[in-house]
Amino acid sequence: MPALSKVTRLHLWIPEIWGFKGGIQVYSAFLIDALQSLYPEIKYDIFLKHDTKSDLKLFYSPNTHFYCTGAWPRAIRTSIFASKLFGQGISQRPDLIISTHLNFTIVAYWLKRIFGIPYWTIVHGIEAWNVQDSALQKAVLGADRILSVSNYTRNRLLETQNIAPEKISILPCTFEANRFQIGSKPVYLLERYHLNSAQPIILTVCRLSSSEQYKGYDQIIAALPEICQAIPNVHYVLVGKGDDLSRIEQIVARLQLQDYVTLTGFVPDEELCDHYNLCDVFAMPSKGEGFGIVYLEALACGKPILGGNQDAAVDALCYGELGALVNPDDIEAIAQTLIELLQGTYSNSLLYQPQALRQKAIATFGFSSFKQTLGDYLENYLEKCL
Repeated sequence: MPALSKVTRLHLWIPEIWGFKGGIQVYSAFLIDALQSLYPEIKYDIFLKHDTKSDLKLFYSPNTHFYCTGAWPRAIRTSIFASKLFGQGISQRPDLIISTHLNFTIVAYWLKRIFGIPYWTIVHGIEAWNVQDSALQKAVLGADRILSVSNYTRNRLLETQNIAPEKISILPCTFEANRFQIGSKPVYLLERYHLNSAQPIILTVCRLSSSEQYKGYDQIIAALPEICQAIPNVHYVLVGKGDDLSRIEQIVARLQLQDYVTLTGFVPDEELCDHYNLCDVFAMPSKGEGFGIVYLEALACGKPILGGNQDAAVDALCYGELGALVNPDDIEAIAQTLIELLQGTYSNSLLYQPQALRQKAIATFGFSSFKQTLGDYLENYLEKCL
């Protein structure tokens, strides 16, 4: 790849990759892996705002240096992190900065304006859908390239900001396909949750945060009484932890659905695939997802999926090809669609072909595709600019 031979140093600015594993963090880790696989000879300076690990380089190439500010108190961490970005930007003069969170681009904007250092930023979801801060708006407009994880987020950004369409490219989320395999319902989970293998099971996997109630689990619980009328032995398993758990428990109790809902709490990564295989349908009718890696994981396990049609789930489910899309505020539509999916009567026959679903998800969103697309974007950009 000739263009990258002109690049000797890249800065990667990342919220964290080690402590908390949200969508941005997982995406950032895949980005590092892809870059170092494509260009192992480049020096990478990786700035991690919330991580504190000092041994991260054990997991990456010897050309990698980490700067972690997670040990600083949160009250001053943002200032410390910004100072670190600016100071090292001045002293190291990287050939390119890639920021995996929009908020960091304000620092990149000033490094570009004063020292001519180019920068890319990655936009994920809500943080980019309606940017109001004037400094952040300038930083977005000043980016040399914007990578969006979905067409939905790209379109929202184009609607609200005066950005040239050709400046925003799509680099969808990816996932570890080998971690998620098609399997039978695990006996140990059936026993743990007091279920039987014949029971139709709906599953949601998400963070149960009071700030993220848009995930759609409230709507599924509200739809359960109607679903139970058609499928009396149905059961809903909600995987996740967070400060919204007690409120959900109260809703379940108020609707007298304790026998139909299991709130698992935290589930370790090594059990996640088994939980996907436990279900008959994966459902997350959200309306605030920037993409939704859980959809890909469920697809890799061959599961029919219900998603919302008002966020980037439309990208993850390929506009209905890989899953059913419904209005996330329409309880009746959620109930009826889940009934159809569970009874095997939904109109899209692909959803009942586990191997075909898995292969389509891997072909479209697998790591090889992610790496190839990223490499193409970098080569095309650098051929023009260097």
